[in-house]
Amino acid sequence: MKTLLVIGIGAGNPDYITMQAVKALNRADVFFLMDKGQSKDKLIDFRREICERYITDHAYRFVEAHSPERERGDVDYKASVDDLNLAKQQTFERLINEEMSDGQCGGFLVWGDPALYDSTVRILQAILASGRCEFEFEVIPGITSVQALAAQHKVPLNRIGRSIEITTGRRLAAGQVSDADSLVVMLDAEDSYHQVADQETEIYWGAYLGTPDEILISGKLKDVADEIERVRKAARLANGWIMDTYLLRKP
Repeated sequence: MKTLLVIGIGAGNPDYITMQAVKALNRADVFFLMDKGQSKDKLIDFRREICERYITDHAYRFVEAHSPERERGDVDYKASVDDLNLAKQQTFERLINEEMSDGQCGGFLVWGDPALYDSTVRILQAILASGRCEFEFEVIPGITSVQALAAQHKVPLNRIGRSIEITTGRRLAAGQVSDADSLVVMLDAEDSYHQVADQETEIYWGAYLGTPDEILISGKLKDVADEIERVRKAARLANGWIMDTYLLRKP
């Protein structure tokens, strides 16, 4: 039987790797790396660095594959995500069938935690349901950008007895959020914090969390929203990509 390990590797700092993840890394015979283009080579390099740092006395190899991209523009978002995951499923099936022998262990190194805004677990479940591949898999949790954001700003995610919601910039822009006291926003490509009505709201923003390129800005929206937008645009232009997260807290 083939075994797959879905390993959360944290939000960008090699020290975020848990002891459970280190043990998992040392079990894998092959690691599958999904190439997302030259601008995101740092993400591949970080995965290689993790293996070089933590794997000891164990032979392993890397297999790279092109990562399918989601269709963007004026398309149905849910349908485009479904198409993306189907394309990834086909790629994963090929890798498992062609690059692993029976009894071998393969690893997917997932940024942050496999349970938060990542589809690897969902895709593996779909492959098993299809019956075209046979394997077992385990999930190893990791430190998310949400946790890193709170740690770097030295704030708790929630107030005592108050609620918290984790959502996307798309839903914030559409007003599809709850009345939670604290709101964590991920995947916001449109600077949706500008649309928050109460400009006294506190924002704790971070980009490239845990990496040498980390940027942190905090304050009331009325004071720092424009600065965040400017810094974010400049960082994306300089690096070719950006991953950022922020916490909104009611006054």
